Amino acid sequence: MKLQEIASQKELTQKLNADKKNYLLLYKKGSESSECALGHIRDITEEFENLNVFTADVSQVRDIHPNYGIDTAPSLLIFEGKEFKKTVKGCSTKEYYKSLFESRVFSASSAESEPQKSVTVYSTPTCSWCNTLKSHLRKNGVYFTDVDVSTDQEMAQDLVRKSGQQGVPQTEIDGEIIVGFDKSRINKLLGIN
Repeated sequence: MKLQEIASQKELTQKLNADKKNYLLLYKKGSESSECALGHIRDITEEFENLNVFTADVSQVRDIHPNYGIDTAPSLLIFEGKEFKKTVKGCSTKEYYKSLFESRVFSASSAESEPQKSVTVYSTPTCSWCNTLKSHLRKNGVYFTDVDVSTDQEMAQDLVRKSGQQGVPQTEIDGEIIVGFDKSRINKLLGIN
């Protein structure tokens, strides 16, 4: 799927699909961090069909970011249908974006089953236990949001406020924090046998 460039808030509003997740990358052409995010997202979206990913260069399009309180680029805005849900700031890894987009596919395919608990993994790309944890969750079909705290200082600070710990991995399951890869506790909370 190709990225779709957006020229205004009005065009964005018209293109948001009410029946699925939509993503908008606000970037600034020429910025190293923005080019990083744009390149990673462009590479990953080619692996998916029927994925709504839009882009807007904030140096050209000035009426979108103020509507969502965005003051830094790059920022990836996530919408559930037409409703704005959250922002991922900075350039994340390709693996992070892939996980983010895969979660859309997984949640759509499991819509008829019991709702899954909200799962967020806080990790860094160089953490081997983080990768082991994420592999375990994927192997068991668990949808999760992967937050790379090495590139998102705001989330790193938020994590320390929640758990009192800086180390990774940390997993948040419906508001409960698990520090480290505590496989038995994670399995118990998620109902993995």
